Amino acid sequence: QVQLVESGGGLVQAGGSLRLSCAASTRTFSSYTMAWFRQAPGKEREFVATITWNNYNTHYADSVKGRFTISRDNAKNTVYLQMNSLKLEDTAVYSCAAQRAGWILTSAAYYDDWGQGTQVTVSS
Repeated sequence: QVQLVESGGGLVQAGGSLRLSCAASTRTFSSYTMAWFRQAPGKEREFVATITWNNYNTHYADSVKGRFTISRDNAKNTVYLQMNSLKLEDTAVYSCAAQRAGWILTSAAYYDDWGQGTQVTVSS
C-alpha cells in the first residue's frame, strides 16, 4: 500500500495558476502509474490526468488539455499537476492516485491507493 499526501491547493482567481504536489511513501514509486482526479460538490469524481511509470506517457481529460500538465520526479517520490488558465469549473477537491497496472487508465476503479485530497477553489 502506498500512502499519498497532496499539497498546493488553495484559492486562486480565474486565469491564475496553481501547482499541486503529491508525495508518495514508497521505495518503489517509479513502478507506479500516477493520476490526478477531482470531485466538485454534488458531482461524481472525474479523471484529470495520468502519467505512466516507465516512459512518462501522459493523458489528459479534454476539459484540461492544454491548460494542465502532469509530471513526476521519481527521485523525490512526487507527482505534480501544474494548472494554468484556471476556470471557475476547475473548483474541486483534487486527489492523486496510484496503480501498478502500468497502462493509461482513466477509471478510478483501477487505482488502488488514494490521497486525502486538496481543495482548489477558483474565484471570479
